[in-house]
Amino acid sequence: MRRPGARVELPGFCPLYHRAVELIGRRWTGVIVRALCGGSRRFNELLVTIPGLSDRLLTERLRELEREGVVRREVAPGPPVRVAYALTDRGAQLEPVIRRIADWAERWMHRDGAREPSGRPAARRARRPRRGSVVST
Repeated sequence: MRRPGARVELPGFCPLYHRAVELIGRRWTGVIVRALCGGSRRFNELLVTIPGLSDRLLTERLRELEREGVVRREVAPGPPVRVAYALTDRGAQLEPVIRRIADWAERWMHRDGAREPSGRPAARRARRPRRGSVVST
C-alpha cells in the first residue's frame, strides 16, 4: 500500500501513455473534449464555443475522436436532420483529467510568456524606455 504523498516511480516510456497524450494533445483536441464534457453539442455550437477553430479542423478532430472511441456522432432524424456530438463512456473518463489540466492552467498559464491559441503572446509588456533615451511628458 502506498503512503499518501509518496513519490510514484513512472517508467521512462509507456506506449499507451504516449498514444493517449498524442491524441489529447493534438491542436484543439483537448478544447473540443472539454467543450463536450458539458454534454452533447451540435457542430455549430462547438464552433461558437471554441473561437479560432476552423470548421475544417473541427471536422478532422471530431472524426479522429470518433475513430478512437472518445466521441460519438448522434444523428436525429429530420427534417431537418440534426447531428450532435457527445462523449462516449471512454471519453467521459477523460473529464477528471481535463479538469486537472484546467486547474493547472489556471494556476500556471497566466504567467509571463503564456501564449494564446494563435501562438501570440497572451499579453504585451509595457515598453520601457531604453537607458539613456529621452522621454517626453
